[in-house]
Amino acid sequence: MEHLLTNLTASLTELREPSKVLAHAGNRPVAILNRNEAIGYFVPKSAVTSADIKVASAEEVNAALNTHLAEIGHVLDYLKDK
Repeated sequence: MEHLLTNLTASLTELREPSKVLAHAGNRPVAILNRNEAIGYFVPKSAVTSADIKVASAEEVNAALNTHLAEIGHVLDYLKDK
């Protein structure tokens, strides 16, 4: 089972009428599903503009990477050959 980053979903068919998806979503992101698999996220502009964005320092980025390195190690191994 896939972990979604939002509790709102819409199918590709529903996305044919994006105004309805936006009206239902309000100010929240919507996971777009194709055959019950998330293929992307539809994020209303209002959800992004209302978010508090903080620029991270180099030290904070390095600390976060070191903290999560075990979780993303397989991704980094995959990307070595690319």
